[in-house]
Amino acid sequence: MGLCKQNTYSFCGGVVPRLTDARKELRRTQIAEAAVRCFGRNGLERTSIADITAESGLSAGSIYAHYRNKADLVRAAAREVLARRADVLGEYAASDAPPGPDGLLARLIAAIDPAEARVGVQTWGEATTDPAIRDIVVDMADRMRAMLHDCVTAWLVKVEHHEPAEARERAAPIAHRVMALYQAELLYTALRSPTEETAS
Repeated sequence: MGLCKQNTYSFCGGVVPRLTDARKELRRTQIAEAAVRCFGRNGLERTSIADITAESGLSAGSIYAHYRNKADLVRAAAREVLARRADVLGEYAASDAPPGPDGLLARLIAAIDPAEARVGVQTWGEATTDPAIRDIVVDMADRMRAMLHDCVTAWLVKVEHHEPAEARERAAPIAHRVMALYQAELLYTALRSPTEETAS
């Protein structure tokens, strides 16, 4: 052990460099994205760790080093999708003239990926019987609703010139409706056949 440097660890008689935090995060993202593709293609129930291993090009050991089980992967996949929405919504809220509710909804709908929509709807279905998945879905929905609330509040303040306190109060039911319509569109997209997707 005295020969091993601080940034390495012994592995099967050899020495393997430790993954840096940045590389760990990149690897976790690579696995989560592979999981989204597999879940979208095969469904949550029928996707195995072996499928995700093949899709990601990594070993099962590497996947288990980052995620304990499939529920962890579902959580990561949901967060990956939400992170992309968070980037977009954050830009809208920070702009000088944020879009109104109709514009916000239109942009969200335009950004829907059919594979992600299928994963989202499957995750909602699993949430009805699996408490761990339900917690993920409730958490993700709450975060998404909070981001929409911030966007609508910013629009009411910057464009409609409401006072911030009044804007936050008025934004709540509007954000709720935008969320409901967005979820309906996700469901519609998830149920479309691949033929319909290529035709549109």
